[in-house]
Amino acid sequence: MFNWTATQRNVAFASFASWTLDAFDFFILVFVLSDLAQYFNTSVSDVSIAIMLTLAVRPIGALIFGRLAEKYGRRPILMLNIVMFSLFELLSAWSPNFTAFLAFRVIYGVAMGGIWGVASSLALETIPDRSRGLMSGIFQAGYPCGYLLASIIFGLFFETVGWRGMFLIGALPILLLPFIYFKVPESPVWLAARERKESTALLPIIRQHWKLCVYMVLLMACFNFFSHGTQDLYPTFLKVQHQFDPHTVSIIAISYNIAAMLGGITFGALSERIGRKKAIMLASFLALPVLPLWAFSSGSWMIGIGAFLMQFMVQGAWGVVPTYLTELVPANARAVLPGFVYQLGNLIASVNATLQARIAEAHGGNYGLGMAIVAGTVAVLICVFVAFGRETRGIEISGTVARQER
Repeated sequence: MFNWTATQRNVAFASFASWTLDAFDFFILVFVLSDLAQYFNTSVSDVSIAIMLTLAVRPIGALIFGRLAEKYGRRPILMLNIVMFSLFELLSAWSPNFTAFLAFRVIYGVAMGGIWGVASSLALETIPDRSRGLMSGIFQAGYPCGYLLASIIFGLFFETVGWRGMFLIGALPILLLPFIYFKVPESPVWLAARERKESTALLPIIRQHWKLCVYMVLLMACFNFFSHGTQDLYPTFLKVQHQFDPHTVSIIAISYNIAAMLGGITFGALSERIGRKKAIMLASFLALPVLPLWAFSSGSWMIGIGAFLMQFMVQGAWGVVPTYLTELVPANARAVLPGFVYQLGNLIASVNATLQARIAEAHGGNYGLGMAIVAGTVAVLICVFVAFGRETRGIEISGTVARQER
């Protein structure tokens, strides 16, 4: 990345920051689930429906904003997307009742759904081909970086500003717009495709590559169960099951999100050497022996170590995903198709928080059990799915159809 031009570095930063701030806004919710339940006089599992709804509508956003990005360019649609999710995060703070809160989270989820596909295509189409694995890891590290920011803000300000104040802080991503406007150019791949007047019709591409699309949706469902299954209820697990105070919860969350960022970059870069498939499978497999320490140990130190190792592996596997999906799909669908299949996977996995909360409530509040069942199952499934997939390392991203290594 030290050989990148200033423009390429600006694009990389803007894409990373967009995904970071999007994730920051999402994860504010997971830190205040129990507080929202108390305020709205309902249960944690009922409030967790807000997470489910946010995730469930993200494919709509991926489709809408992805199609707009194929037609009008990555840069202007990325800016529009940021305005939208910041606005509805702000409105969440002013929810007069639980129904209004759920409605705002649904519309926020639509806005959130567009960021990943648009920002990742802008980044991966701009940086040098040789750096795609590294950029993939850096970009995906934006997700735990957003979680990290939410952890810090929660630890520093929650007791002062409360849950409404947390959502007000969530409107800050709008400050990224001037940087994108003045410093980030349009994707050169998109500009070249527009000059060639390439078709961006989505349905013919899906019909032609329907087996690949089904494969990617199932794979991304497992991946989303993997990440959300190890993240969304973890603060509640720490607060409710282990009775840790907000400061301790914040410190543990900060440590495992630093691990997640390191894991994404490490395995993303490693995928340039050993291949995309091996890197994903290695990270997923190594999550299995960490499960007992992560979900069933006691004491803040042991739980913290388990959480650190778990997120290093989970986000290590995730670090390869942006480049793997981008390399799998045809060039004229990179802004819409990777994001769309990713968010369809999210739709399938959107039941995770409510599922885990129900398992916990059925077993005397044992959140660790619910999380371990989900995480262990999907770690194995990811290894199986990826083993039967194609290797994509080394393809030229400017080609119209990805050429895979066997």
